Amino acid sequence: MMNFWKRHRAKKRLAKLRNEIKLCRHNDDDLLSQKQKEDLDALLLEMRETPAEEVDSRLDGYLSRFRKSVPPYRYQTIRGLLDLLLVVGAVAFGIRALFLQPFRIPTSSMQPTLFGIHYIDRETKVNPLLGKLPAPLEWLLFSTRRAQAQVQSPGELDPESFRTTGTLSDTTSFTIGNTRYRLPGDARKVIEYADLEAGRRYRTGDTLADGFVSMGDHLFVERWSIYLAPLKRGDVMVFTTDGLTAQGRKLSELSGFFYIKRLVGLPGDTLRIVNNVLEVKPAGEDQFRPIYEIAPIFEKLYSGKGGYQGHLSGMGDLIASPGQEYVVPKDHYFMMGDNSRFSLDSRFFGAVPRKNLVGKAWVAFWPFTRRWGLIDRVGPVDAPTGKPVKDMTFPVMYRQ
Repeated sequence: MMNFWKRHRAKKRLAKLRNEIKLCRHNDDDLLSQKQKEDLDALLLEMRETPAEEVDSRLDGYLSRFRKSVPPYRYQTIRGLLDLLLVVGAVAFGIRALFLQPFRIPTSSMQPTLFGIHYIDRETKVNPLLGKLPAPLEWLLFSTRRAQAQVQSPGELDPESFRTTGTLSDTTSFTIGNTRYRLPGDARKVIEYADLEAGRRYRTGDTLADGFVSMGDHLFVERWSIYLAPLKRGDVMVFTTDGLTAQGRKLSELSGFFYIKRLVGLPGDTLRIVNNVLEVKPAGEDQFRPIYEIAPIFEKLYSGKGGYQGHLSGMGDLIASPGQEYVVPKDHYFMMGDNSRFSLDSRFFGAVPRKNLVGKAWVAFWPFTRRWGLIDRVGPVDAPTGKPVKDMTFPVMYRQ
């Protein structure tokens, strides 16, 4: 009985060693010399024909010949880890290219559905946790950075002093009088929320900022369904600005290579705006209808609540004036921002070619706000939109 179990264990060890040699022979085929390959092939053949009663006595010899033929690589553990990281990276990039792509909202054009980088005043904030948690935890949960600065020495703003640095998020420094200040965000955003103005004289104690800067909603964009099913009015789409121009400049140079807007017009649709209501005459029909009658998702855009204000006329080059109509070309889509008062969209740069589409906004995964989860999951805040303020948004938006 003892001999049976001893032979059984030896056969298992032999099988394990054979598998290791086969794996080496396969994985390192491009690294092994011809002689090494021949030695391994001969060794595998001999191991396969080993009589059962001689397995135990030959195992050490087989292992010795294997190590002599293919000595272990230096830093083999590190090499294996690098191989694993390479495979994981390739899979991750493959998923990104074919299925999911992360995207950060940069501007306020889709508020209140999605938020870009924005300032939250400490006195008007609605999140009770902001300012009460450690700064790293606030960043982790709410993607916010504290923005606090008071004028330390009187003087004027030096307009040539702005410097923006950063990797994960921007920080901008500037000089007033003899003092240098640092606030989160790029120069344009800092100038906006700190109300900086060249030539203005600042006094000691003036508050430049006392609040938080949210670095914008982060999404996953799914890239497969646009090839499997027809697009619909109301889909929130990410697209490239390649080939699009506005105000005589390439859109990619003016404000970035990726845009996110809501699809409001399909190929063949005729569009117009009447009394701040976008009306659509679908291809093959002879009557205009308000877009919210065609696609119910637009009802919240016309609710007049939470920052939604419908689709405003008087801006851009297309459907800007009363009675002006636009027919969406074949294989093109008309895109508009939900915050239509302050959105650079198809009214300015025209319909977006099909080839520019990246995918549909799917899930907001960060920060953890009421918008977290599936896009368009929540309706507007139950409060009147009101009037816009100078930072191009509506105060009620920040009750989200």
